[in-house]
Amino acid sequence: MNRPTFPILMFAIAGLIVSGCSQQSGQTQADAGKGEETTIEARVPVEIATARRAPVTQAFQGTASLEAVAVSEVVSKATGVVLQVLVEEGDSVNKGDVLARMESDRQRLALAQAKADLAKLESDFQRTQKMFERKLIANDAFDQVRFGLETQRAVVAMQELELSYTQIRAPISGVVSQRLVKEGNLVQQNQSLFRIDDFDPLEAVVAVPEREMQVIRAGQPVKMLVDAVPGVPFDGVVARVSPVVDASSGTFRVVAHFRDEQGRLRSGMFGRLSIVFDVRDEVLVVPRQALLAEDQDAAVYQIDSDGVARRQSVTLGHVGDGLAEIRDGLDSGAIVVTLGQSGLREGTKVQVLNPPAEVPGGSAAETAQLAAVAVKTEGS
Repeated sequence: MNRPTFPILMFAIAGLIVSGCSQQSGQTQADAGKGEETTIEARVPVEIATARRAPVTQAFQGTASLEAVAVSEVVSKATGVVLQVLVEEGDSVNKGDVLARMESDRQRLALAQAKADLAKLESDFQRTQKMFERKLIANDAFDQVRFGLETQRAVVAMQELELSYTQIRAPISGVVSQRLVKEGNLVQQNQSLFRIDDFDPLEAVVAVPEREMQVIRAGQPVKMLVDAVPGVPFDGVVARVSPVVDASSGTFRVVAHFRDEQGRLRSGMFGRLSIVFDVRDEVLVVPRQALLAEDQDAAVYQIDSDGVARRQSVTLGHVGDGLAEIRDGLDSGAIVVTLGQSGLREGTKVQVLNPPAEVPGGSAAETAQLAAVAVKTEGS
């Protein structure tokens, strides 16, 4: 017996119609949502700054340890017992000051004997000279007495020198950095007793890449920061520049001198140095972080009056110290993006995060311009 197929077919067609209507309704809503997303375009949050005119310095940055400009190892020139030590570590001394005294009895006796012998020879020489003038003695006899007198004078000078060695004197002016002897010690000849460092000035030896050889000169100013005195820059000067490049490292030696009247700098301290070799007044600069690149493809994102980011190629001058010199591509007062560049493309609308009052380096007119851009980016 055949079952009727017409009712089944009608139900199937009705189901397809309902399904089609549902899909069409869903598609219409999705299209409407896309239209709303296109209409309400999201802005990319950024921070901005203005291109402005300011002085810039071009400098080489390096590190070095401070060293005494002169160091003297004071040694004993005689053997004997130390009777008195007159200085301690940290004491300032001048060249020639007595640092310690050694026993000197033997040297004094030897000097007294030498002087007595000298007095006898001088008396003999005077008698011999008178006899020689009267031609009572031969030339050889007179010369022998004269040579003996000169020899004894040298002996006296030697004994005086030996006696002077019992007083240990400072060979240079400076600060006693080490005391290696105590009273009562028996010291030998050439034994180290003291170390003296001359801290005026202190010097720092910096290895500078050979590419900087044409711009580093003696007499250029140097700034230095040390961890031991945080936040205090010390002024120095380039004292010497090596004329040769180390083939193994590709660097040359630069010696800078520093003076600190307050005595805060010490030998061995680690310093961060900046050798200034060029200073330019009132050039156009932007914050260095605004640069998308620092080579021949240097560019920034500039914000126009509508709050839209435009990629702008620029020609760079000196780059350093947080600022980049712009020689071409921007005008003074131009607004550039300093943070958030990664989310930008040509024509992207932006939202300014830093209020105009927080933008560094702007004049009153530039601040007003920034405020207008900020308002426009917030209100659009």
